[in-house]
Amino acid sequence: MNVEELMTGGSVLPMTRWGEPVMHARTTPVTVFDEDLVTLARDMFATMNASQGVGLASTQVGRDISMFIFCCPDDDDVVHAGVVCNPVVILPEGNDRNLDEAEEGCLSFPGAYEMLSRPDKAVCRGQDVEGNVIEIEGTGLLARCLQHETDHLSGIVFGDRLNGKRRRSLRKKSEEMAYRYPADWPISEKLPFDPERHRESPSTA
Repeated sequence: MNVEELMTGGSVLPMTRWGEPVMHARTTPVTVFDEDLVTLARDMFATMNASQGVGLASTQVGRDISMFIFCCPDDDDVVHAGVVCNPVVILPEGNDRNLDEAEEGCLSFPGAYEMLSRPDKAVCRGQDVEGNVIEIEGTGLLARCLQHETDHLSGIVFGDRLNGKRRRSLRKKSEEMAYRYPADWPISEKLPFDPERHRESPSTA
């Protein structure tokens, strides 16, 4: 099945947020590749598109199975899209390992971004929605996406990889933007930015 067939016709689902148990537990392997899995993949693409993301794990729509979707550019701005079940990420080692520090965010902790270093290349192996063995080589943002989404399926959110100072900064940013994201977002649209909420207090210096 071509990935283009999965990128239309789905229903938008509410985004599961950090703190929900499914977000912090290891998922179960996908063993049945059936029409229900295809429907879930379509719904996940619809949800990712509505929330303007580049990747989405099953846990982010409340499902505890090992699957994520992505539609993300690599370091050459070539967009790659697909579904990966039971992913395993292989990262470079030794002299081949280069860390890229960049802003990272999460649709399940919306509105907040923080700098995080990850390897700038990654290979992800798994199965597609029909159970066929696949392998994706990622660079740049795609490499970061493959690592981020596979982390989700192990119960890891990217905030877990931040030091205490950056984790506190991330939480503060999320709290400041929480008013923009209704409980059922992205079914309900994100609310407009309100500059009055972010007006700095007059300096007393």
